[in-house]
Amino acid sequence: MNKKITPYKNSKLNKKEQVEQMFDKISGNYDGLNRVISFGIDVSWRKKVIDLVEATNPKNVLDIATGTGDLAISLAKTGAREIVGLDISEGMLEVGRKKIEAENLSEKIKMIQADSEALPFEDNSFDAITVAFGVRNFEHLEKGLSEIYRVLKPNGIFVVLETSVPTKFIYKHGYKFYSSTILPVIGKLFSKDKVAYSYLSESAASFPYGNQFNNILRKIGFINVEDKPQTFGVATIYTGSK
Repeated sequence: MNKKITPYKNSKLNKKEQVEQMFDKISGNYDGLNRVISFGIDVSWRKKVIDLVEATNPKNVLDIATGTGDLAISLAKTGAREIVGLDISEGMLEVGRKKIEAENLSEKIKMIQADSEALPFEDNSFDAITVAFGVRNFEHLEKGLSEIYRVLKPNGIFVVLETSVPTKFIYKHGYKFYSSTILPVIGKLFSKDKVAYSYLSESAASFPYGNQFNNILRKIGFINVEDKPQTFGVATIYTGSK
């Protein structure tokens, strides 16, 4: 990122602590608000992530920045015997655990609170690792990606779903208007945290996407790096391996 975007401009907390605080605050209505903001399209994006992981027949999967566990729950369809959802926000994890219990998946999916930049796993631990709308919240992007590379098994797959900015003129300007004007207003109307969705909008706009992010992944050591823009380029799926 060109500049560090944080949720609370005047806070003395570091970005990591601010992100944890923010997601704890909005955890209760995060799922419903996300469906509204994305018009439900994020569901189809996540399905594509699942399909990419499923094609590799993983035995175990780590979902980083798992939030309330939507992707972790869907990853059960891959046939993996073990799924770990990791997030810095205990508030989000608590919501996720209730959803997992309701789906009778508590034996297969474990939710743990931990720092994505200091993963509590040994080297070469997971066949597949996913991150959906989470890498832009890393305080130190390359450090977090290096940790992911460390715990991914050789030949394992890494899949990232993240917001991006459309490149075509009409979509680019429409996206900028929506993300900078409409999205924060919706967030302020329906969220307990009035600045959260302004932060999510700003962090999305400043995040390196497309070839920029591909090059960062390659720098870390990932191979077979590809990007797949989604829905006019408002989101992108990135894949890489080790």
